[in-house]
Amino acid sequence: MSEVTTAPVLTSKDFQTDQEVRWCPGCGDYSILAQVQKIMPTLGIPRENIVIVSGIGCSSRFPYYMETFGMHSIHGRATAIASGLKAARPDLSVWIVSGDGDSLSIGGNHTIHMLRRNFNVNFMVFNNQIYGLTKGQYSPTSEEHKVTKSTPFGSIDHPFNPAALAMGADATFVARSMDRDPKHLQEMLLRSNAHVGASFLEIYQNCNIFNDGAFEIFTEKGSKPMETLFLEQGKPLLFGANKEKGIKLDGFRPVVVELGEGVSADDCWVHDEKDFYKAQILTRMFDDPRVEGHLPRPFGVFYETERPCYEEQLQIQLDEIIAKKGKGDLNKLLRGNETWTIS
Repeated sequence: MSEVTTAPVLTSKDFQTDQEVRWCPGCGDYSILAQVQKIMPTLGIPRENIVIVSGIGCSSRFPYYMETFGMHSIHGRATAIASGLKAARPDLSVWIVSGDGDSLSIGGNHTIHMLRRNFNVNFMVFNNQIYGLTKGQYSPTSEEHKVTKSTPFGSIDHPFNPAALAMGADATFVARSMDRDPKHLQEMLLRSNAHVGASFLEIYQNCNIFNDGAFEIFTEKGSKPMETLFLEQGKPLLFGANKEKGIKLDGFRPVVVELGEGVSADDCWVHDEKDFYKAQILTRMFDDPRVEGHLPRPFGVFYETERPCYEEQLQIQLDEIIAKKGKGDLNKLLRGNETWTIS
C-alpha cells in the first residue's frame, strides 16, 4: 500500500512572517497586506511556489511580511527582475509590489515593457499620490498644484493616469481597487491571479502621514455612493445611494443621467470587459472630483483580453531551436568568434 499524502490546508496566518510590520500606524498598506494574506490560501498554490518581488518604497517592504519566497529589489526595477524570474521559472506564481513613484517614475520604462510583453505576473501598484518613504515629495500621480516639500509653490506637472497608461502599453488586464474596500480588493486580487498574462491592478492607498485623505471622497460613506462607479461585467453602469444615476454614451462622451421617467437602467451603458475601445473611455473618466459636473471614478476590471505570454513564446522558440540545432555550447558562446588586434 502506497502512502497517500495530502497538502496541508493553509490559512491567512500561514502567510504571516515573524517580522514586525513597520508601516506608520493607520497606513493603507496594512489593509492591502491583510487582503493578500486572506486570498493566498484560496489559490491552492504551495508557498514555496509563490514569489513576491518589490522595488523601493513603503510598499516594497511587502516581501518581509509574506511567508513566501521574495525579493526586495532595486528602485523601479521590480518589473524587470520579475520578468527575468518568470522567464527562467514560468511555473512560479510571481507577484510584483510597487508604489506610484517606484513604478511610474524611475521604473516607468520597465513597467510599460513588462506589460506589453505580457509576462504572466500579477502587478500591484499602490498609488498614494506621494513619495512616502522619502518623506513627502510629489510623485508622478500627484494632482496639479500639489504643495509638497519638493514643490513648495505647487506642482506644475500634469499627473499620470495609471490605468490609461496600462491600456496604452497594451496590458491584457487592467483594474482598479482601494485599500478601504476589503471585499472589492479581495475580488480584484482573485481576478488578477486568475488572468493568464500581465495583470495591472492599481490600488488607491492612503498615506496618512504625508497625503492623508487623498482618496477620502471615494472611501467615506457620505460621498462614496455618488463618487464611485463599480464596474460589473454585463451590467449597466449605475451609481448613487439607491442606484438612481447611470452613465450613457453621447457619441463617445460619457454623460450622467437620472433614472426615472423616460430613462431606465436598460438605457444605460452596459459594461463589457472585452471592449477595448470603451475601456479607453472608462479609464479616461478621471476628472478632478472637486470640479462641478465631474464624472464618478470607476473601480473594477476595465479590460481583459487574451494574448500569448512572453515566457510561453520564449519556451516555444527555444524548443524549436534545440530541435533544429541541438543544445548550445556555453563555453563556445562566451569565447565567441570575433577577435580584435589592438596596435
